[in-house]
Amino acid sequence: MNDSEISINPTLIIETKKGLRWINFRELWHYRELLFFLVWRSVGVRYRQSMIGAGWAIIQPLMTMAVFTVIFGRFAKIPSDGIPYPIFSYCALLPWTYFSRSLSGSSDSLVGAQNLITKVYFPRLILPLSDVLSGLVDFVIAFFILILMMFWYGIAPNWGVLLLPLFILMSMVTALGTGLWLTALNVKYRDIKFVVPFFVQVWMYGSPVIYSSTMIPEQFRSLYALNPMVGVIEGFRWALVGKPAPDWTMIAVSSTVVGIMLSSGLLYFRKMEKTFADII
Repeated sequence: MNDSEISINPTLIIETKKGLRWINFRELWHYRELLFFLVWRSVGVRYRQSMIGAGWAIIQPLMTMAVFTVIFGRFAKIPSDGIPYPIFSYCALLPWTYFSRSLSGSSDSLVGAQNLITKVYFPRLILPLSDVLSGLVDFVIAFFILILMMFWYGIAPNWGVLLLPLFILMSMVTALGTGLWLTALNVKYRDIKFVVPFFVQVWMYGSPVIYSSTMIPEQFRSLYALNPMVGVIEGFRWALVGKPAPDWTMIAVSSTVVGIMLSSGLLYFRKMEKTFADII
């Protein structure tokens, strides 16, 4: 065999880039069909072989609202800023339920797809991102119930509803940023999945879901707003049910924290990405 008959197979070496430049949006767009498939699969698996199906997206926040209304609205008499307590609580449960489901799903996204990760290459960011996007389906379904409730109580949104997409985006980014941290840690420390439910529960009581942020002493509100869901929930109530304008300092603080969480989550995810296939 002479040299002309020897065939050389090219070798493709995939390396992560430094800093945030590793986020190749062109590559993400190239794999958009895979992202769509994972989103569709996530929604399908959630309600497969379920008698009620997507109705669970409505039942969970409605039942939670009913419990909160009886215990905290009627018995504990927690102030609701002049808003009927069912609307007050449901308006907070809407973004919170979306956030908690997205966070829980994205935090286990890498371990749950270990067979896929070890066999083919694709941007690993697609996995937690697909769980965050799939949660929007449940959010939209539950949102229609809020519209019906507002009509029943005769409540009309103000001009702030135009900023509602911004608060939805804040909730998405918060779930993604936190999920990137947790899913990368979960690859190395599998007990993270047991910590997440407790972590989410504590986070809920640290957010103004049951109560209003106006109950927090004014001198502590900026510190309280370090919880990014404070800005999201207060923004939702203001935009949808005519609640007095929120403290924009709190919104600014929460927005800053959201940006930090996403940036740091992406950096840590990028740092650990090269080890995923080896230790998963």
